[in-house]
Amino acid sequence: MLRLNFPIYNFKIKNNDNKSYIFDIVRKKYILNTAEEWVRQNVLNFLVSKGISKNHIAVEKKINIGKLTKRFDIVVFSSSGSVRLLIECKAPNIIVNQKVFDQTLIYNKNLNAEYMMVTNGLTHYFFSINSSTKTFNFIKEFPL
Repeated sequence: MLRLNFPIYNFKIKNNDNKSYIFDIVRKKYILNTAEEWVRQNVLNFLVSKGISKNHIAVEKKINIGKLTKRFDIVVFSSSGSVRLLIECKAPNIIVNQKVFDQTLIYNKNLNAEYMMVTNGLTHYFFSINSSTKTFNFIKEFPL
């Protein structure tokens, strides 16, 4: 797989029927190793390496936005249960543009995350929303 802008982690990877599967340390099962999943698994290992408990991480869960059902990539919860960080993962060939930020903001209307991250594995953006000015406050380093 493509080398991403994360430290190198030891992943459990297996092949079955000419397809590659990667072990998800949070969901505790093998997942088809697509380009986006490769990014998601690097993010999960990054979070755990930063000391975030796997018990405070949710991966690919459904949320309702109006009448639509969507699925977020990763959410990190605080010990009190509030959403600390919402993460949107894209495949490395996807450019992180306004559309990706808009998607994250739509998810955040329901989740009310303190911080957000968008990444394609190569470029990472960390930010919060200033509710009074409705602007992004970009953060240079991982916020948690």
